[in-house]
Amino acid sequence: PLISGCGTFTFLFSAIAAVSGLLMGYELGLISGALLQMSSILTLSCKEQQVIVSSLLFGALFASLTGGFLIDRFGRRFAIIIASSLLVAGSLILLPYESYEVLIVGRIAIGISISLSSIATCVYIAEIAPQHRRGLLVSLNELMIVIGILFAYISNYAFASISHGWKYMFGLVIPLGVLQAIAMYFLPPSPRFLVMKNNDEAARKVLERLRETSDATKELTVIKSSLKDEHQYGFLDLFRSKNNMRTRMLVGLTLVFFVQTTGQPNILFYASTVLKSVGFQSNEAASLASTGVGVVKVVSTVPATFFVDQVGSKTFLCVGSSVMAISLVTMGLVNHNLRVNFTKVCRSQSPEDFSLQRNFTVNNGSLKDLFSSMASTERLLFDVQSPDVARTGELNRTALAGGKSTIGSHMESGEVPVVLKWLSLASLLVYVAAFSIGLGPMSWLVLSEIFPGGIRGRAMALTSSMNWGINLLISLTFLTVTELIGLSWVCFIYTVMSLASLAFVIMFIPETKGCSLEQISMELAKQKYVRTRLCGVSQRREKLVPVELAKREKEQLY
Repeated sequence: PLISGCGTFTFLFSAIAAVSGLLMGYELGLISGALLQMSSILTLSCKEQQVIVSSLLFGALFASLTGGFLIDRFGRRFAIIIASSLLVAGSLILLPYESYEVLIVGRIAIGISISLSSIATCVYIAEIAPQHRRGLLVSLNELMIVIGILFAYISNYAFASISHGWKYMFGLVIPLGVLQAIAMYFLPPSPRFLVMKNNDEAARKVLERLRETSDATKELTVIKSSLKDEHQYGFLDLFRSKNNMRTRMLVGLTLVFFVQTTGQPNILFYASTVLKSVGFQSNEAASLASTGVGVVKVVSTVPATFFVDQVGSKTFLCVGSSVMAISLVTMGLVNHNLRVNFTKVCRSQSPEDFSLQRNFTVNNGSLKDLFSSMASTERLLFDVQSPDVARTGELNRTALAGGKSTIGSHMESGEVPVVLKWLSLASLLVYVAAFSIGLGPMSWLVLSEIFPGGIRGRAMALTSSMNWGINLLISLTFLTVTELIGLSWVCFIYTVMSLASLAFVIMFIPETKGCSLEQISMELAKQKYVRTRLCGVSQRREKLVPVELAKREKEQLY
């Protein structure tokens, strides 16, 4: 086996399914660079840019509201195949045309695809994984997402100065999407899904192949008896008190609420903007710094992925939330000393504003793009004014402003103090790292575990729709809110949210390491689960489970 306690087939199938994560991360990170070039070609206003960023989220929200039924009805594997095909279709729409409307249609299709695949992949992997390796395999999807984001940042940087570079950016995912759809076709459905469809013999064969054993009867019996109980759930049962379903749903929704409200999605979409505002002025510096964010996400997700089964998801969640709070306070205090105007960065995209803005915004370094690379037309303007600026990446303000004195705080008068500049970058990177070991991967692992199998797809879809909905709201309002209250206060609000999420995790999230999905479901159905450490006595319980299940089967017979 590639990894102890996990068969080669299981690992291989999980890895193929997790390619969805790679595609999702790439599409999420990609827009920052692509938007740049498109905004100059299509002369997009600030509002239109926010709509393009958000169109993907609209698609994702739509898919998460409807996708759960597809996943429970037609299967997890089928949903992943549909999602990959949609991604390819959405990307193909974008290539031949250069219009704002087509761009929105293509991004909505891609949004539907990544949302559907993210739910289906988590459920599929959780259902084929052995219990002692489930954390690792489900987190593999999150690891692939952050690798995808890193690839997107790199491609933003690579294609920044190539004309129509954004077409290459969008086109890169097409072969991978096609390959994944083909590979998933040859993978078996998840054994739990087969049992749900009363296909026990096929489920046994799949289990034997996954576990590399000649007899999977024991595991099959456990799955069958728990699904017999769980199959009776309807969608509305998620909101009833029966088997603690309402509590589980609230735990899931609250966890997702904190994933979004601690501010991570904005750091993803607006990383370069934030960095540029604290003194990484040139396009190259900001672009490389945001690639740094991508690297940190990957590096910190790796230990979380490989040690989650030993350490437990709850511990990682607690550590992540605490460190996030500390780094956000630091970031808030640093930014409190710098006055930043985000809308100027945004407005400098449209040509009408360009000539008006130039004398004012140049001091802020915000002549540069909103995201992470720079439109070629703007680069020309820069080079005409001062050829060495683009090369060295240092803004020589007097040369650019034609020797005129400029207005404002020390952002205008010269360099941001070096200490503040690096402290700001360091706290940003620590914040990203903390998210990547805690709320990033662990929340989706917990969500794939706490719902009963018969309704897992729909429950995940509901929490996912909350996730995309809040993400949409936050991304649409981030620039506006930041302009109103200032970046430092935004950081302080995120700090409060991080502390709240820490308290919530300590009180309500169960520790699930080393338990089977069936054990977790049985424990959570008991009334007092919040107070007891789930599976703290998992060894003893493993002996009890078959007895309890046998007892249940007897009760059902009479």
